[in-house]
Amino acid sequence: MPDYFDDLETRDPRQREADLFAQLPAQIARAMQAEGWARHLAGVEPDAVTDRAALARLPLLRKSDLVAMQKENPPFAGFNVVAPGKARRLFMSPGPIFEPETGGADFGGAARALFAAGFRAGQIVHNSFSYHLTPGAYMLESGAHALGCAVIPGGVGNTDSQLEAIAHFKPSGYIGTADFVKILLDTAEKSGRDASSLKRALVSGAALPSSLREELRGRGVNVLQCYAIAETGVVAYESVEGLASHDAGMILNENLIVEVVRPGTGDPVAEGEVGEVVVTTFNPDYPMVRVATGDLSAFVGGVSHCGRTNQRIKGWLGRADQTAKVKGMFVRPEQLAEIGRRHPELRRLRLVIEREGEQDWMTLRAECTAPSTALADAVAATLQAVTKVRGAIDFVQPGALPNDGKVIADERPIG
Repeated sequence: MPDYFDDLETRDPRQREADLFAQLPAQIARAMQAEGWARHLAGVEPDAVTDRAALARLPLLRKSDLVAMQKENPPFAGFNVVAPGKARRLFMSPGPIFEPETGGADFGGAARALFAAGFRAGQIVHNSFSYHLTPGAYMLESGAHALGCAVIPGGVGNTDSQLEAIAHFKPSGYIGTADFVKILLDTAEKSGRDASSLKRALVSGAALPSSLREELRGRGVNVLQCYAIAETGVVAYESVEGLASHDAGMILNENLIVEVVRPGTGDPVAEGEVGEVVVTTFNPDYPMVRVATGDLSAFVGGVSHCGRTNQRIKGWLGRADQTAKVKGMFVRPEQLAEIGRRHPELRRLRLVIEREGEQDWMTLRAECTAPSTALADAVAATLQAVTKVRGAIDFVQPGALPNDGKVIADERPIG
């Protein structure tokens, strides 16, 4: 029988939903004390945002826009409630995007993910995330400390020194990327060093192919993964029992509201449909309200075999930013969403970009139950009006297009 980090993990899903949305109005009101959120959410009445439908009407804050916004209004574009000087640490992630470390212990919500992966108080953990400017190492370290674990701050590189520390301290757990734990094990084997104490790992930040997971398991390390971003912390994670039962997804963290929306819009998609991950947090000092991560995923039906009752997502399925340049014009997912709004008889859309006769050419493939020449002409006119580029229309049967979240497929050869 599995045990749990706390009682929040096994709440009735209806109670969890009620609890989160009971807290949301106050969180939005607090966010709007910051000038960036006051501007972004202008006209929003916090007390009216009490369910998912109301939340879905709020504007998205696209993570990809933060670079320009923070340059214009440093350091955090006005989205911080607490002054930068009162933060514990100030980070710089690739982009660059800047984030504060605020709040108390376990600021990134990693303790729950570590617990689900088998980490327990009194264990020693080797942390190979970078401690240089970026938040990942500190986020996972704070979770390990909250569990009562000791942490070896391995960081990146210097493999020989890391192996020397592992052989001496004999950590049972590893935190970092999946490919680096393989490098550690491979190097230990070649050099005759002892890394056999490592029994479990929580990895993030890079792909975990099933072949690599199986290889590492065969070498004595049970590897689970979590999905996290700097602005929100750990969004979802795997559990030991769920993985053993071949669960299809990653369990959402508590104290977050996660939506999956159609790329280019803020409109939630149906369960199982691939879309962009959107996260709302309850961090009182650096709140995020509908931050669009740019990552693709999909909700998985049912609950995990481990007994945790929160929703699950499939994990990282690619990037939602599919902007392409065609004949000198940028074509964006938002434009495809506009075409869908103007023609509600269309279902899933995919714009395929190719080269024909040494020229760019677009074909809009559209699922439609009742295609006609008149509709094709109307959609072609809308395509040109919205994108400023002409293209062909290809109607297909509903369900014919892949459910992968891709609305722009750039199939032009590279080079």
